[in-house]
Amino acid sequence: MTENNTTDRARRLRELHAASEILRVVNVWDVISAKAVLALPETKAIATAGHSIAASFGYDDGTIPLELTLDVVGRIVSAAGEVPVSADLDDGYADPADTVRRAVGVGIVGANIEDRLRPFDESVSRVSAAVRAAEAEGVPFALNARTDAFVRGGDRPAADSLADAIARGRAYLDAGADVVFVPGVLDAETTAALVEGIGRVSVIGLPGALTAGEYEKLGVARISYGPLTQRVALTAFQDVAKSLYADGAIPESTRALN
Repeated sequence: MTENNTTDRARRLRELHAASEILRVVNVWDVISAKAVLALPETKAIATAGHSIAASFGYDDGTIPLELTLDVVGRIVSAAGEVPVSADLDDGYADPADTVRRAVGVGIVGANIEDRLRPFDESVSRVSAAVRAAEAEGVPFALNARTDAFVRGGDRPAADSLADAIARGRAYLDAGADVVFVPGVLDAETTAALVEGIGRVSVIGLPGALTAGEYEKLGVARISYGPLTQRVALTAFQDVAKSLYADGAIPESTRALN
């Protein structure tokens, strides 16, 4: 990948985040899952699922070494060609600036980096460091800054988590993030408040959550699906394995996607 190619793909990802149409990204975890998604004409960008990559190598979510993540995602970037790839970089590891520099080096043009509800000022500083590092590389990196205000909020009132998410989201955008990722099962009222309070918001499609179309009507910029896509694939795999143990057969509808 050339430097100009990386910059162009980064700009394209930012344009997709800014568009009136919600950006739908189906999360992948290796080259073959990426190729299956890339074969679909609807695919405008690729996003990796850190949880899924970690699981593929026997790690718990959030514990996979950065070197291994970058190797896998770099291979996905090569397979994706001109399609921009956004990576799940967990919490940015020990040094978010160095992590982003290394990510840009393998052609990654956007990333999720989660705050894990670190103290407010520290969280903002880490977002700023990630953004500045990409700028130093000359890439308009599309940082999808994640706040865990809901998923790590514990037993505090929902109103407190909402206020915290909005405060953090505004600060992350001010620090240069392109969009703010607020995971959780978000209803219409909460989503509308987040969009009004923050601006450009990214969500995750979970069982019991709204559909992409419903989120789009509320002004959400991006929806992804995290580890759920791998779980769907593994469910199908385990189900067919059970069938084969029972003297079943490979379904004739199976497509040669590998």
